[in-house]
Amino acid sequence: MPFREINSKMVEATLAPGQKLFSQRGAMLAYRGEVSFTPNIQGGQGGVASMIGRRVAGEATPLMTVEGAGTVMFGHGGHHIQVINLSGDTLYVEADRLLAFDGTLQQGTMFMGSQGGVMGMVRGQVTGQGLFTTTLKGHGAVAVMAHGGVIELPITPGRDVHVDPQAYVAHHGDVRNKLSTAVGWRDMVGRGSGEAFQLELSGNGAVYVQASEEKL
Repeated sequence: MPFREINSKMVEATLAPGQKLFSQRGAMLAYRGEVSFTPNIQGGQGGVASMIGRRVAGEATPLMTVEGAGTVMFGHGGHHIQVINLSGDTLYVEADRLLAFDGTLQQGTMFMGSQGGVMGMVRGQVTGQGLFTTTLKGHGAVAVMAHGGVIELPITPGRDVHVDPQAYVAHHGDVRNKLSTAVGWRDMVGRGSGEAFQLELSGNGAVYVQASEEKL
């Protein structure tokens, strides 16, 4: 189910009978029609296992199940919203950045340490993000939140992308990530001081980068 962008901070979804979506609690701004909102306690399409994984991971952002027939407008905290359309691939995104997503998408979690070993775990500590990240897989749309707007950067074989970990929002495709150190990198570009870290992404896909180093 596509999301229609009303402006940079609001999206609208159209629901038909038999369809459903999941949204972050408190993200509904207004709706028209016969629409119901119920707390989700089964972890979306991932079922109980996904719910348990999210709790262990600290990824237990409360969700609402949205069903019925009508249109629903979503937004949260005045954050910029980016709509990402998936065509069978997997999106990796921090749970607290999820605004709303198609109920057809399969939800799960992934241990970030499995991508980059020890450095993957260091990434979680340095960025303040969880060691686990949320995954959404299938065909459908996802609305994610960010600060200051988002740019999509393609990742292709032989052309790695280096991202400030604080500016990272999400990525999709067959992509590997690792945290690398680059002493003086922040000093050279005038941001912060001391030891610097870069998130290096390689493979085939895309990464979404926000125009800010602020956390949600």
